[in-house]
Amino acid sequence: MNSNSNGLPPRRQAPTQSGASGSKNGKGKQPKKKKRMNAFGRIFLSLLVIAILVGGGYAYWVYNQVVDTGIDKPVPPGMSATTKPITMLLLGTDNRPETGTYLSDVVMVASLNPETKTATIVSLPRDTRIQLDGYKSNKLNSYYPRFKAQEKTTGKNAEDQMKEMMGKYLDVDINYTTVLNFQAFRDAVNAVGGVDVTVDKNMCYRDTADGTDINLVAGAQHLDGKAALDFVRYRKSNCNPKTAESNDFDRNKRQNQVLNSMLDQMKSLGGITKISKVIGAVDKNMTTDVESEQMKNFISTYWNISTSDVHYTPVTGEWRSPYVYINETELANAKQALQDTLSGKVTPSSSGE
Repeated sequence: MNSNSNGLPPRRQAPTQSGASGSKNGKGKQPKKKKRMNAFGRIFLSLLVIAILVGGGYAYWVYNQVVDTGIDKPVPPGMSATTKPITMLLLGTDNRPETGTYLSDVVMVASLNPETKTATIVSLPRDTRIQLDGYKSNKLNSYYPRFKAQEKTTGKNAEDQMKEMMGKYLDVDINYTTVLNFQAFRDAVNAVGGVDVTVDKNMCYRDTADGTDINLVAGAQHLDGKAALDFVRYRKSNCNPKTAESNDFDRNKRQNQVLNSMLDQMKSLGGITKISKVIGAVDKNMTTDVESEQMKNFISTYWNISTSDVHYTPVTGEWRSPYVYINETELANAKQALQDTLSGKVTPSSSGE
């Protein structure tokens, strides 16, 4: 099959959708509720950042859905992801219909280099104790809801404040922020037909305030969206008898297990249909400040990135209630890993896949 200048298969003419509206002249703030036409780019972007890296055929399909859509605003000069290394903050919040909270249970920073086709993803425990000039010391997951509450008085949106703070903490300029909430996680798991995981321990916890009712039995399980979220979130038990507690590092391992199972499901028979359902599930539960045109740039640049060229750098530490005290050596290594990717010092694998 022939390829275009971006290395993608030749683009088919996207079908015209009745009732589709154009962009708003690129002026003013980008609306909080993104138009449906951006959903395809957003889901690919998030899957890329958290390393649910689908194959080229899937990326080709996604590319065809977004390539002819309008843009909300132009990509700033010199910022195209096709030529410039980009850094993104990814937040997974506990916001869902039962609550009005925005605690960030997942905090990741990813750097991507278009020349080497490599990426580094740094993850931090939600209970990390942050000690940073200009900020009151607190748990990492508490800052985003605090910034959300201050938006009207400070005139700054919470995403920009998180981008600034995490950039300062990791010594790197962060270009974009994507926020995904719990409802999106549940809906996305349901959209792929559930996930197959191994539950590492019995888990029981109930909270009538927000409707939490975790009750999982150790062993191989097929979980729907609610149960998968329970599996990822479980920390401690208030049941009788109590079940064993869990820490941030256990939760990160379980999160990866669910994401890997989702990837397997999307690669299975009917994967294209499943991705389409995931797009619909995530559409109303994610916000990002990435321009529509930039989404296309991400797709055309990283559609065939090799999974061996996505380097995970989890930062751990010591749990001393109520905080995780970060291992300073690991933190320094994570900072360097982000910088090395951005500067092109990370050598790509020879697989070329």
